[in-house]
Amino acid sequence: MALIEAKNIKMYFPVQRGFIDSLFKGETTFVRAIDDVSLQIEKGETLGLAGESGSGKTTMGRLCVRLLKPTEGQIIYDGEDIGKIKGKELRLLRRRLQFTFQDPTSSLNPRLSVGNAIADALKFQRLGTPAERKEKAEEVLEKVGLSPASSFYDRLPHQLSGGQKQRVVFGRAIIMEPEFVVTDEPVAMVDVSIKAQLLELMLDLKKDLDLTYLFISHDLATARHVCDRIAIMYLGRVIELGDRNQVYENPLHPYTVGLIGAIPVPDPKARRSEAIPPGEIPSPINPPSGCRFHPRCPKCMEKCKTEDPEFREVDTGHSVACHLF
Repeated sequence: MALIEAKNIKMYFPVQRGFIDSLFKGETTFVRAIDDVSLQIEKGETLGLAGESGSGKTTMGRLCVRLLKPTEGQIIYDGEDIGKIKGKELRLLRRRLQFTFQDPTSSLNPRLSVGNAIADALKFQRLGTPAERKEKAEEVLEKVGLSPASSFYDRLPHQLSGGQKQRVVFGRAIIMEPEFVVTDEPVAMVDVSIKAQLLELMLDLKKDLDLTYLFISHDLATARHVCDRIAIMYLGRVIELGDRNQVYENPLHPYTVGLIGAIPVPDPKARRSEAIPPGEIPSPINPPSGCRFHPRCPKCMEKCKTEDPEFREVDTGHSVACHLF
C-alpha cells in the first residue's frame, strides 16, 4: 500500500532578474527543479533518492512533506492531496510528516538548548505542559543515543560534535511520532566511523517506530545499505527505479552505471570498468532536448538528442528511461 504517491509532479522556480532585464524581457524563465516525476513510497519501506547535486532530490523531499507546494501535479498522502491542505489542517498534518535537513549545524538554533529544540515541536503543536514536554524530550534524547539525557538537555549546539548534532536532528523529527520522515543527506557531514552508527540508529528507529523513509543521498553504497528500493534522479527527473540489488548489480541507465563506477573500493590495484560521466550536470533553466543525459552519455545515439525516452518497466519492479531499452 502506497503511503506517499507523487503524480506527475512539476516544481518550477521563477528566475529573479534585475530591473532592466525585467523591463525589456517580458517572458519569465524558470528553474525546472522537478519536471514530471511520479513515485510511490510504500508504507514501511525506505526509498532511496540518489543523484548528483542539482538533480532535484532535496526539492522532491520537501514536496513530499508539504514544505513546498508543487507547480503542477499531486502529492497524495494517505489518500489525500496534501497540496490543497492549509491552515489548521496543515499544522496537524506536520505531526505525521517530518524532514531532517542536510546540515545539522545550520538547522539548529545556536541560542536554543538542544533539549528545548526537541521539545519546541510539542510546544508549536500545543501538546502537553512544559513539564510533560521536557520529560518527553529527555525520553527522545535517550532514544537517539544522547545519554544521560539530563547532561545533554541544556547544552547548546556548539557544545556538541557533528554526530551528536545529527542525533538531535533525528530526535526533533521523531518526537511527534510521525509516520513518514525525509532524511536529506543524513550522514554527509560526519566521519565514516560515526556514519555507520547513525545509519544503524536510523534503522533502529524505523523498526521501533514503524517509520517510512525517503532517504536522499548522492552515495549509492550508503543507499544500498539502508534502502529497500532506489530511484536515480537526473536534472529533475527519475531515470531509473528498482530494488536496491537490481539497481546496484544490474544498472541499466548509463548514468547509473557511471554513479556505481564512482564508488570507491578498498583495493589500490582495482581499476574502474566504467567511466564516470564527463562534464557537469546542465542548467535546469534550459535543459537539453531529448534525453537530458545525452550530452554526457557514452552511448548517445541520434534519437537521444531529439526524442525524450519513455520511463518504462523492463524487468519486474525495475524501470528505466533510456532508448537503449
